[in-house]
Parts: sequence; structure tokens; C-alpha cells
Amino acid sequence: FISTLMTPSDVEEKTKANGTSDDKQHDAKLHEKFDSFRRQYLIVYLIIMLADWMQGTHMYTLYLSYNVNISALFLTGFLSGAIFAPFLGSAVDKFGRKRSCIVYCVLEIIINMLEHYNDFTTLIIGRVLGGISTNLLFSAFESWMTTQHRHLGFPESWLQRTYSETSIGNGTMAVLAGIVAQLLEDSFGHIGPFQGAVALTVLALVLILRWEENYGEAEEGEHEQSSLYKQFIEGWKATCTNSNIWRIGLTQALSEGAMYTFVFMWVPTLLSMEPSGGVPTGCVFSSLMIAITMGGMMFPVMYNVVSKYFAPKETSSEMTASLIYALASVCMAIPAYCLSTSAVASFCFERILVSFVIVEFSVGLFNPVAGTLRSKYVPDNLQGGILNIFRLPLNAVVVAGTYATDILPTYQVYILVSACFMAAAILQSTMIFGRWKVTGSKKND
Repeated sequence: FISTLMTPSDVEEKTKANGTSDDKQHDAKLHEKFDSFRRQYLIVYLIIMLADWMQGTHMYTLYLSYNVNISALFLTGFLSGAIFAPFLGSAVDKFGRKRSCIVYCVLEIIINMLEHYNDFTTLIIGRVLGGISTNLLFSAFESWMTTQHRHLGFPESWLQRTYSETSIGNGTMAVLAGIVAQLLEDSFGHIGPFQGAVALTVLALVLILRWEENYGEAEEGEHEQSSLYKQFIEGWKATCTNSNIWRIGLTQALSEGAMYTFVFMWVPTLLSMEPSGGVPTGCVFSSLMIAITMGGMMFPVMYNVVSKYFAPKETSSEMTASLIYALASVCMAIPAYCLSTSAVASFCFERILVSFVIVEFSVGLFNPVAGTLRSKYVPDNLQGGILNIFRLPLNAVVVAGTYATDILPTYQVYILVSACFMAAAILQSTMIFGRWKVTGSKKND
């Protein structure tokens, strides 16, 4: 899955070197250097995601065996993430992205060790630390990669390739995690997957030690003079005053929040329909994860079609994102309609299942385009802080969506999920037709 797919932009960059043999040689060396850098990042990313998925697939089962308040534990994790998000990102930029990745690994090792104890207080501490580590997972690693990409002098267009491959790898790791976690559970009990996650995280930690450090700074050495408070204020100021930044954050909060709400709902939705023969949830889960992988693989193709026929290169990422969110919205409207009628259960089951697969395919598509848009509009020196600020509205949408599943009929929740995706599509489209100036960033698209 660490593929050699090339986007149209890659081809364009290569054709620029047709003038002399020296140009061709330099271009070949640059591609070789980029491939080495990409592999260095992807190997760590895939190990980390495999460990994360192994925990996620069996955390509910473990807590159920402990007979503890599962809802309270999960809610604590979300609240911890929301509380620490505004401040943690500034620390990532100030003290270094590599160091933050190391802190993430250390926290994950501690968290998985705490899961060994059937004590509610100990588990609560683990969930508080889990909220912190989740923020680091979705800010420190991406911030390090995008900044290092630019430090090494690679073209901006090549970032899409890395984002696409992370999406492919994420889906692949999810499928693999289900298999490995089950084998570990069969051998060591419910705690087995968490022990495996510790081993994988230690491996990732060793590999991260080989990375170069980078910081949230406009000029080299600036982080040494910049205070944590200044980083915090500048991150919030850039987010609130630059319309492109806050729209990207709100768009991705709506889309990812809708996706997480869907994750909470797909199993009970299918089980409630009681199809003949039951629901093979393991096979359905694998199908959904494979759909994510396929979406990541198809993203370069979709981007090529959009940039060639539907939008100029300058806005092709925005147009691609709008189309993906609209597709997800239509998919979520299908269970909303079917569950609101008295249609035959078997008739609805097949169509709802197909819509679930397609929406996960959309997730595989919008993961790389979301990363591309973040790298396009979020300034390098404030990436850690702003990416964590984005998680505030995301956590709010997730909490609201989770609460809605308890108080509203299922079909109404799917209406809300569909509406969130459509709102994301509409908001994203304003960046295609509007004429807002990108400020606060020195990088070129």
C-alpha cells in the first residue's frame, strides 16, 4: 500500500525537467529523496494507526468485562480532548513536533498499561490521558510531516500523494487490526490487543527518535524567543481573522463529526433490522475499512478528473472536497428515508448496507483532500495550535451527535448526519466561488 501512484501534479513536475540531463538528474534525485522521506513517515504512521485500531476494536469489550460505566469513560475521553485541545497545539508548535510525537508514544504506553487494572478511577485517568494523546495523534504527526516536507524543498503538489497513501494505509491497518487483535484476544484474553498495542507503540517510538526536529516558527530559531502564550494567541487570532482557516476548520468539524456519529450508529442500525441469518458485523466492518482503502486509492483519479474537467487547478481541491461531502450526504439520506417508512426490512437492509459502504468510501476520499486543504491554508508556524483548535467544534459535533442517538429516532439522527455533510459541502463550495484572500501564510500553492 506504500504505492507509487502519481498525481497529475507529479507528472507536471517531472516534465519540467526535460530541458537538460542535469535537470533530469536533479529531478530524479529529488524524487528519490521524497520517496525515502515518505516511507520514513508512512512506516511510523501505519504502526501508530495499527496500534490505535487494535485498541478501538476491543476497548468496549474490555470495559464490558470489567463491569464499569462505559459511557462515563468514553465521555471523559471526549471532554478531556475538548479541554486540552486549545492549549496543547501551541505546546506542539513551541516545544517541537518530534518531541510531541514522542510524548504521544509515551502516553499511549502508559494508557495501555492502565487498561490492565479493573479499577474505575485508574481507567478514568487513562481516559483523561487518552483525550490528550488523541489531540497529539491528529496534530503533531501531520504538523511534523508537512513542515519537514517543505524544509526538504519538495513541491507542494506532492503533499497530496502522502495524504492519499495515509488514507489507504489507515483503512488497511483497520482491517489488519481486527485480525491481529482477535488473535491476541484468543491467546491472552480481552487485554491481549492492548498488550500488542504497547509493543507496536514502543517500535514506533524507536523509529521516531531518528526524525529531525521541527517547530512552529516562521524563521529558524524563532521558537526559542516565542512564548507559549504568544503561540496560543497567534493561533486563535489566525483562526478567527482568516476566513479560509475557520471555514476549513468548521467544514472538517462538520464532516468528521458526522462520520463519528455514523460510526456509533451503523452496528445498532443493522442489528435492529433483524435480517435473516443475522448480521456478520466482523465482515461488515472489514468491508467498510476496505472501502476507506479504496477511497484513498481513487482520490488521485478523482482529483485528476475534477482538475481537468470541472475546476481550475487553483480550486480543484476545494471542488473535490465539496463533491465528496455531497456524496456522503446523499448516502446518509438513504437510511434516513428507509427507516422513516414501513418498507420491507430486507429491501431496506441491502440499500442501507450499500450506502454505508459508499459513505466509508467517501471517508477514504476526503481524508487526503482534507489534509491537502489544511496544508494549503494553515500556516506552518501555527499548524499544531490551529489543528487542535479545529478539534473543538469537532468534539462539540461528536458529543451532540452521540447525545442525539439517545433522544431521537434513528432516522432523524441520520437526517442530521446527512445535513452535516451537506452543510460541509456548501461551506466548502464558498471557497471555490468566493474571493477571500489567504493571509498569515508564506507558502505558495
